[in-house]
Amino acid sequence: MKTYKDIDSYIEDYPKDVQSILKKLRATIKKAAPNATEAISYGIPTFKLNGNLVHFGGFEKHIGLYPGSGAIKIFKKDLLKYKGGKGTIQFPIDEPLPFDLITKIVKLRVTQNLKKAKK
Repeated sequence: MKTYKDIDSYIEDYPKDVQSILKKLRATIKKAAPNATEAISYGIPTFKLNGNLVHFGGFEKHIGLYPGSGAIKIFKKDLLKYKGGKGTIQFPIDEPLPFDLITKIVKLRVTQNLKKAKK
C-alpha cells in the first residue's frame, strides 16, 4: 500500500475526474466540520475531532465514506440504495455523490464526537 503525507498527495494520485469528486467530498466534509483536522489514517484521508470523525477514499468503482457504525444505523433508510458494511458506505463512482446526505452524516459525527469528549 502506498503511503501519503497528506490529503493533497492522496487526491493527486487519482485520474482528474476522480480528483474532482474527491476534492468536492473533502470540501463538503470541511464545511460540515470546520474545526476538524485533516490527516492520513489507515492509508486514507481522515478528519479528526476528538478522535476519528470520518475517513474517505477512492476506489476503482466507488468512493468510500467511513463514518462508523452509529452513523450508518441512524441514516440506514437514506443509505439503502448504496452498498456498504457495518461502518462503511460505497458511493458508485459513476453516479453523483449525495452531498446533502454526506453533510448530515458528518454533522451527526461532529455532534457524537463532541458529546463523547464531554464524558
